[in-house]
Amino acid sequence: MNWIDIGAIDDIELRGARIVKTPVGCVALFRTAEAEVFATGDTCPHNGGPLSEGIVHGRKVTCPLHNWVFSLETGEALGEDGQIPTFPAKVQDGRILIDGASLDRRSVA
Repeated sequence: MNWIDIGAIDDIELRGARIVKTPVGCVALFRTAEAEVFATGDTCPHNGGPLSEGIVHGRKVTCPLHNWVFSLETGEALGEDGQIPTFPAKVQDGRILIDGASLDRRSVA
């Protein structure tokens, strides 16, 4: 994997999100209440809602437009027919790292 340093984990509040602009589109970084970090596409497949503006609960995010719920681990829409892309991310020494190679292989826009 080709890890890219995105920033400090403390830059994202607990149960919060940030957007990272990449060559393939916007990627949403989510921080859970347990200080885990997940990276997904930022657009809900239902109606294009900005998932980074949704509610983070457990390892899930709820779209702010129509309440679709997505697993941050798998990208699967829970109870609906849909999926968002996910990208390997981790925290190391207080820094958020995302796999740049996975961004080269997929389109998130």
